[in-house]
Amino acid sequence: MKVELENIMPREIEKRSFEIITQELGERTFEDQQEMIVKRCIHTSADFEYADNLCFSEHAVQKAMDAIKKGACIVTDTQMAKAGINKRALARYGGEVYCFMSDEDVAQAAKNNGTTRATVCIDKAAKLDRPVIFAVGNAPTALVRLYELIQEKKIKPELIIGVPVGFVNVVQSKELIMETDVPYIVARGRKGGSNIAACICNALLYLIDDSRE
Repeated sequence: MKVELENIMPREIEKRSFEIITQELGERTFEDQQEMIVKRCIHTSADFEYADNLCFSEHAVQKAMDAIKKGACIVTDTQMAKAGINKRALARYGGEVYCFMSDEDVAQAAKNNGTTRATVCIDKAAKLDRPVIFAVGNAPTALVRLYELIQEKKIKPELIIGVPVGFVNVVQSKELIMETDVPYIVARGRKGGSNIAACICNALLYLIDDSRE
């Protein structure tokens, strides 16, 4: 079998990738602000199921963009997601990215309480005195704890990106978030991951940059 490669300049690879994604989506349409996020998730994962399983609460994208422009920080549940988020772009608006998973006090509290580090991380993030976007790509227990704190009116996130991947309580934790009155972007089902969490954060930052006057 003869393998034929496309002759394409490095700077054109991403553009060509998005052309292929648009072609393969065919007649599928999305709301303007959601389209960038859906396509970037597909670009990151090569998984077209994100065209169906990404769920957005009403005006979630615009609300998240507004929060970022007002200096919201992003809290993630993995160092991988933190590493993948464009911190320089976020810093333009006064925001920072946090991940508390490796903090010694988090590890000790999780051991003492017999719970996961992700649960303790959410409790720690709830004490931040600033608007927060949560980007959860790994731990369903983080979403469960967010749901509990929201129900107790102890926290009011600007946005929850709920995309943990896996099998145990993953589907259920996402459904809980979709029952709240907090803006959300959720990947229904088992799929997700830290790369998808970071991808959605970056897509929001790209959208803001494109909309700047």
